[in-house]
Formats: sequence, C-alpha cells, structure tokens
Amino acid sequence: MRQLPKNPTNPNLIVGNEHSDDAGVYQLTEDIAIVQTVDYFTPIVDNPYCFGQIAAANALSDVYAMGGKPITALNIVGFPIKKIGHDVLAEILRGASDKIHEAGAITIGGHSIDDQEPKFGLSVTGIVHPKNVWKNTGAKSGDILILTKPIGIGIVTTAIKKQLVSKELEHLAEQTMATLNKEAAEVAADFHPTAVTDVTGFGLLGHAYEMASGSDVSIEILLDKVPLLPQTKELAEMGAIPGGTRANYKWLQEHLSFSSEIDETEQLILCDAVTSGGLLLAMHKEEADMYCKQLPAAIQIGKVIPKAEKTIYVK
Repeated sequence: MRQLPKNPTNPNLIVGNEHSDDAGVYQLTEDIAIVQTVDYFTPIVDNPYCFGQIAAANALSDVYAMGGKPITALNIVGFPIKKIGHDVLAEILRGASDKIHEAGAITIGGHSIDDQEPKFGLSVTGIVHPKNVWKNTGAKSGDILILTKPIGIGIVTTAIKKQLVSKELEHLAEQTMATLNKEAAEVAADFHPTAVTDVTGFGLLGHAYEMASGSDVSIEILLDKVPLLPQTKELAEMGAIPGGTRANYKWLQEHLSFSSEIDETEQLILCDAVTSGGLLLAMHKEEADMYCKQLPAAIQIGKVIPKAEKTIYVK
C-alpha cells in the first residue's frame, strides 16, 4: 500500500485507506454515507453451507464495525467447478444468501472465475449517517474495553483439521463464526463508543494495538476476563496453533508487556488469528456497564490508559 499514491483530497471521503479501519466510508448526502468493504478466503470448515454463512458474516462484520447497516452484497467466487461440482458451490451460495437475508440486506449479483482452490467472500455496501460513523481510533484514557465474542477460533479450527476436537466443540466454533455482529452493533448504536473494530485476522491483541496506536493511548487487558472457546488452552498446548497466530505474536512482541505469570501459550492465544470474530469497543465506564447489561455476550476485558512505554499491557 505504501507504493500507491494517497487519495486526492475529497470532502466527501470520511474514511479512506489512510488508516487501518474496517471499511471505507463516502458521504453521498447530508444524511447518508455509504460503507464499502470486501473480504474473501479459502474454506475454513468442511460444510459448504456453513462456509458460505461464515464468509458472509465475516464480510458483513466490517459494515457493523463502522456503525453501518448492510444493504447490498456481491458474491466473489473462485471455484474449480469441474473438479468439485456445482452442488457444493450452490450450497456455499445458499449459506451466504441466508446470512445476508438475516442481516436485512440483499444479494444483487457477483463475479466468478475458475480457480484450482475454492475461494469465496463478498463485497458489501452499507449505509450510515455521516455523523454516526465509528472508527477504530478515538479511544480515551479511562474508557472500558469490551469484546462481544470469545476468541480461540484459529486454534480450534486448526485442532479440527488435526481431528483433536469433539463434534460439539466443532459445531460451537462454526456457530460462533456464523453469528452476525448485527445485535452487538445495534445495541451499541444507543450508546457513544469512542472506538470500534472487529476482531479478525490480526487477533485480539493485533486489533487492540491498531486501536491504541491510532488513538495515541495504551491499553490494559485482564487475561482472566477474556472469553475463550472451550478447550482453547488445552488444544494450544497440544500444538494446534496456526501460522497466522504465531506471525501476529512475532509482529506485536515489541509493543506488548505481559505479567510474569502469563505463559507463552496464553500470550499466543491472545494473538490468535480469528475468522469472523466479535466487535471490540471502547466506551465510557457508565455506558460500558449499561451496554453489557443489554448484551449478555459482551464482556469487559480491560481499559484504556494514558500512552505508556508499551502499547498493550496484559495482566
């Protein structure tokens, strides 16, 4: 991205690619701005219908993270149709369509190419009032940090590939990824979050780092408050740690400070590469308490502190 020219000055561009936000936002009228995003990846589960649901939930999440409402989606398909067949692709598309419908949006088309490895995702357009756009910057010292889904998805899905996971845990992981961030965003719209993002490939600490560095603050996270999928640590200790998780850990190390009792496995878990994770929000203390009462899945995991030597402190 450093090789590309910067966007020309445009008064209608609210959020562009200059920062690490989840989507672009462009103002159309005094009351309407569009939110645009795109995301796709290779299959993370064996069930094609479930894969379609997860891919759709993941792409939709970027619109929710900006405070927007999804309205339209375009399918993006790379598929070896002669090798795998039409029925599998139809199930992927059906899963995505059902999830788009659940979000209150509609699928209006897409594009496909013949590819040796299946890839699927969506380009999603949403709308938001220009004054109500959320960004992943703006967190203030004293704000509470809130997470709306458990982490550990990368570790659990890697363990599934190694056949280390029960069907019950496999189903729970699939349902966690396929759950929309719709309710979490709609409830948050009644409050005034100072910074919002969703937790995906960079892991909890990676996205917290982007929030903190962009807000010129530091963040303190309490390990025992962070929600995990069942057996996450046990599976990590068995070696089910994806390469993306280790890459996140290496990238972030110089910006992190861990209490001495936190072992390396726990540090890696906090950097676990997530697919279709929850929202990460910073809110004033009073609003954070009310938000978590209204959304039981939301957990207070730490707080924003004045800028310090390290960007993230984990206790």
